Parts: sequence; structure tokens; C-alpha cells
Amino acid sequence: MLLAIDCGNTNTVFSIWDGTQFIATWRTSTEWQRTADQYYVWLTTLMKFQNIDVQITQVIVSSTVPRVVFNLRVFADRYFSTRPIVVGKEGCILPIDVRVDEGTQVGPDRLVNTVAGYDLYGGDLIIVDFGTATTFDVVAQDGAYIGGVIAPGVNLSLEALHQAAAALPHVDISKPQAVIGTNTVACMQSGVFWGYIGLVREICARIKAERDRPMKIISTGGLAPLFQQSEALFDEFQDDLTMHGLVVINNYNRKGT
Repeated sequence: MLLAIDCGNTNTVFSIWDGTQFIATWRTSTEWQRTADQYYVWLTTLMKFQNIDVQITQVIVSSTVPRVVFNLRVFADRYFSTRPIVVGKEGCILPIDVRVDEGTQVGPDRLVNTVAGYDLYGGDLIIVDFGTATTFDVVAQDGAYIGGVIAPGVNLSLEALHQAAAALPHVDISKPQAVIGTNTVACMQSGVFWGYIGLVREICARIKAERDRPMKIISTGGLAPLFQQSEALFDEFQDDLTMHGLVVINNYNRKGT
């Protein structure tokens, strides 16, 4: 069994792949102080609660938080007797090319999403990921990662408004009933919601114009369905895009072993 771990700036996702499908997925907050022992107690408790009795033989990790990688390595080695594949580190080979400026470090999550998108849909893609940051990743016809765009995340923008302006409350993002708000919360929700609709549409349009070819837009991340229900921004939505990419990369690296 494969344990795929996607560690983002806000949350870390653990999924178990049985060779054909994900049989369980759990999410926890990302804390770099968490030890290997704490990961194991947390994970095995959830497995027992859901009556999942499997043997983990392989582990793959994608992490945008470098400080958590050491403890995840120890976790895999100590409790599953396996050396994990870590995306972006020595020993992990990607099935795609990365064509960016020399010396540029591309986030492992963006590379994993590129691998997954190409495997599922082929090339000429724009992958929009609604995470802590809202990222746009451009996939060439042959599957290569060729760059992208990084914008502030939706919740990050709302939190910045709340922190910087004393009179503005903390609000949750949702589709407003009208563009013109008649109270403070409605005004903030409208600004962020319709602002991001415009941001996504405009950036994708400019990427398509710059590439001068038809491109499919794929969305992922928890807030993607919220924006899709209002406007036809995306051609496809994939909730587990990153996890699919981790499976593809793991299989590619372990082929023949």
C-alpha cells in the first residue's frame, strides 16, 4: 500500500492508495514541530477508527514547508521501514520536463499538479489551484511545466482585510446575493468573490493569448467549486489532483524495483 502525503502551508493531507483507488484520506493542520511519533499516533488512531488494517510499504511526500520533511522521513523509516520519495529532492525523478529560468525553485505541489494534469488530460493546460496562494500553472503540449502565476489566496486576502482594517470583521467566503453589498460583510464578500472571478478569468485569458493556442483550464482546491457554480471558469474540476500526481510520480520512480 502507498501512503501519499501532501503538505501545504495550511493543511497536510494523508491518503492511502491500494493500487486502484484511494481507500482513505485524512487532513490535519501543518505544524513543523510535529514529531514522527505524533504523526504515527494520529494516523493509526484514525485508521483503527475506520477499521482500516493495511500494511504501508511505500511513502511519497510533497511538501511546500521544508521543515516538516525531516520528521516525515523519520516517520516513514521508523514505522514503515521504507525510505520515502520526496518530490523536488534528490532521488525523485519527474516524468515531465521543467522549463523555467535557471536557478528557479518551483514548488513541489505545482510540479505534482502538472504531472497529474498531463496524465489525466494531456498537454496545453492551465491548472488553477485555490490554496493558501492561488496559483496558475501552465502545462505545455508535451507535458512540460513552463511557468505560471502566483496570486494571494482567497482566505489570505480576507484575513489581510480583517487584520489591516480595524473596522472590518473576519468573514467566510461565499457567493453574495448581489454585487452591491448593503452591509459590511456583504461588501467584503462581494469584493473578494467577484474580484477573484475577474482575476481568474483575466489571467487565464491572457495566458491563452500569450500561448496563442486552445488550452483547457483545470481547477483544484477546496474553493474551486464555489467559483465554478457562478461562472463557467473551468473546463474540469479535480478535487484529488495532487494526490493523483503523487501516485503517478511514485509509480514512475519505483518502476522496475
